Formats: sequence, structure tokens, C-alpha cells
Amino acid sequence: MGFPPRGVVLGRAIQKAMIARKPMPIEARRGADERRQISANGDIGRTSGTRHLGLRRDNKAMMQHARVVAGDRDALAPTIRRVTLRLGLLYWTATFLTDSIVWGIAGVDPLQSAGGKLFACTAGLLMCFAISAVLYRARDAAVAIKALICFGAALVAAPLFALLDFGIYVFCVWPQPAHFVWVDFGKTLVSCTANFFGWSCLFVALLYHFQSREQEKRLAASREEALAAQMRALRYQINPHFLFNTLNSIASLIEEGEAKRAERMVLALSDFLHETLRLDPSHDVRLGEELALQQGYLEIERERFPSRLRVEIAVPDALRACLVPSLILQPLVENAVKHGVSAGPGSVDIRIGAERQGGQLHLWVENGVPEERREAPGMGIGLRNVAERIEARFAGEGSFVAFPIPPDRFLASLSMPVRFA
Repeated sequence: MGFPPRGVVLGRAIQKAMIARKPMPIEARRGADERRQISANGDIGRTSGTRHLGLRRDNKAMMQHARVVAGDRDALAPTIRRVTLRLGLLYWTATFLTDSIVWGIAGVDPLQSAGGKLFACTAGLLMCFAISAVLYRARDAAVAIKALICFGAALVAAPLFALLDFGIYVFCVWPQPAHFVWVDFGKTLVSCTANFFGWSCLFVALLYHFQSREQEKRLAASREEALAAQMRALRYQINPHFLFNTLNSIASLIEEGEAKRAERMVLALSDFLHETLRLDPSHDVRLGEELALQQGYLEIERERFPSRLRVEIAVPDALRACLVPSLILQPLVENAVKHGVSAGPGSVDIRIGAERQGGQLHLWVENGVPEERREAPGMGIGLRNVAERIEARFAGEGSFVAFPIPPDRFLASLSMPVRFA
């Protein structure tokens, strides 16, 4: 079924009005045109204001998201420090045990050399922490820069550690003379270079682990914000469409001299807008609240068709606490009114129902269709928005279908996971 383009809707409304009413005087017709223009300008202004308000909200949300991301990066620093401390202690404890075993096999008493090795390992641990501080400051640098830092830090720390190791040897053999042997110093230098380069690579891998986790959180937050912005955009498309149709109806009632009915419709519209404007499009509402909103909308339409519109709501009380996207039923109900009641002279009933099947909540709006409107169904603005909102909100776990039921019915049905507040 769907909605035809707005120009077609307005054209048909004008044609029906011209056929139904008597010719108006030129001055009266000019005044009606001016009133319609004022109403349209007001509608456009409110629509533009709503969209600008949505843009300000989106910008505010993006700034808040940026502050959250920066706060998350700062919050990672204490965690990285704790993990680095534990990893460093484990790394040099393994080095201490390995040296003790290797030198024990070579004939050196592990107990006698334990003090010197413990002092050397403590100094090596502090050097590793210094290397880690440099690499942490360069955590956003390119991989090639990090590799150069790892090589450079190892080449700087290895000679210092080798000299410290020789100093410990001099202290341990004192008062006996200690001889500096270049070959032994070179072996120690190569071993220390490999040791510090291994630690540098290990710390870089640790940083990549935390950065990947941070990136995942950032992407998840970005997807959530993009989804919320998309939902708001779809809502801003629905609201002007509804206002356009309702204000057109009010203008028609005024032109037909139905001042009391137009006044009641204005009050009903005011109440309906008051309820809808307080809703957050990114939040869900209970099904009972959604049905109450649609009853408010149908009260507006009853003023247009007081004797032709019948409404039946068949929703179990147990399902009224289920959560649904706000105003998800409004385009379906509006579609039923537009292509059911407005399309023909006879009375039409609209049925709103809900049921639960396993973990899925099924909602539908069914209406009668006049004979002159029983053509192939299509997707207008309202029905397309419902389909896009369901797809964006539930990503494969929800669905929306709309199709005619022979001989004279039309059904719009949507499903989503059952959720409670």
C-alpha cells in the first residue's frame, strides 16, 4: 500500500475539496490560501528547528563521546603500569633462575653468586622500566619508529648492564685482582642486548594488546552513536510527515466551517505533540505507552471521520510491559487511516494486535481497503521508515512486512525480540 508522494496527496486533497464544497468568493479563497501558507511556513519552521536541535544534540553527543574516549585512554595507564610491573618481575625472575641453573652447571655455586645476580637483576628490572616508559610515550608512533626505539634502547642498556655486571664481579672477587677480558665482556654484551631487545618487543606486544582492546571499545561506542543518530534522523522524517497531514486536515475543517471540530482536533494535536516531543528517539517505551500514544492520534482522526472510523485494540495485558521503539506504530496507524478511511466513503475498521511467539514479539495493524484502492501495495515514507528503524535497531533479529489480504484487507506487521523494562 504505502504513501504516495506528498505532491500527489496534496493534489488529491485539493481536488476533493473543490468538488465537495461550493465555489468560494475570490477574497475568501485568497484568505484561505494565505492561512494555508502561514500554516505551511510554521510547519517548515518547526521542522527546521527540530532538525537543528537534532544536529546540536548529535554534536553534543560526539563531543561527549570524544571526552569518554580520552578518559578511557587515561584510565588505561594505571592498568598498564600494574601489568608491566608484574610482567617485569616475572621476566627477571625467570632470568635469575636461568642464570643460576646455567652457571651452576658451569661449576659456580648458585648460593654464593645469588647476591650478585639478585642485584644485577634488580638493576636490569629498573632499566626495563625505563625502556617501557620511552616506548609508552611513543605508543602512537609507526611500527618502524617503535622498532628503532627497541634496537636503540637495547644497544644503550646492554653496555651499561655489562659494565654493572663486571663491577659486581670485581666486588665479589675482592680482594683478589679482577681481570677485564674483552671476550667475556663481548659475550655478556651480546647476551644483554638480546635480553633487553626481547623485553622491548614484549612490551610493544603488550601495548598493542591494550590498544586493540581500546580500539574495539571505541568502535563499539562509535557504532552505538551512529545507530542513535540514524534513529533520530528517521524520527525527524516521520514527524514532519505526520504534521503535514494533520495540519492539512485542520485547514480543511476550518474551510468547511467546522470550527468546533477543528478546535477539538487542535487540542488533541497539542496533547499528542506534548507526549511525543518528550520522548527520546534513542530510548524504548512500554507497549502500553505506545498504544496510548496511538489512541491519542486516532482521537485526532476521529474528529475527521466521526462516524466512519472504528478501532479495535487486541493486546494482552501481559505484553503491554514489553519494550518497543518509540512511535514505531504511528506510521502503520497513519497508513491505515490514510489508505483505509480517507480513500473511500464507507466505514473502515482498524485493528491493532500483538502476540508473543517464543522470544519474538509480533505487532500488526490491519485495516479495510476500499475497492478503488485495491492496487498493488508499495512502500511509502512511513512504511520505509519503519522497515529502516527495525533493521537499524535490531540488525537481523527484527522484521517488517506489509501486504494485502484478499479480498479487502491490508496488513502491516513487524516483529522484534521480546524485552521487558
